[in-house]
Amino acid sequence: MTKFGSWEEVVAFALTLPGTELSTSWGSPAVKVAANGRAFLYTGREPDSFVLAIDQDSKLILLETDPDTYWQTPHYEGWDGVLVRFASDDPERVASMIERARDEAAAKKPPRARKGK
Repeated sequence: MTKFGSWEEVVAFALTLPGTELSTSWGSPAVKVAANGRAFLYTGREPDSFVLAIDQDSKLILLETDPDTYWQTPHYEGWDGVLVRFASDDPERVASMIERARDEAAAKKPPRARKGK
């Protein structure tokens, strides 16, 4: 597998997973599970990275075992998500974590509607 060099390449991979669709979250591009509207991949605020929605336990393991790929800023502390650098030396692990994030999102109930929607 080649490295994910851009948001477009990450999205192209994510859209090969079952039941996924390109959408938006908080006004920015995101990939969601179509059945429940749960996003698991976001563009994020940091250049050269994307955000992967993942549980806290997995996030902590990723931050500890591969800090060159998985990282966070104060904005993402305490949130079920981790920044992922496009230039990872382990694209297979990144792909596996995208699949896992999709599976976690698919297992959740649809998000509650926000006020005013």
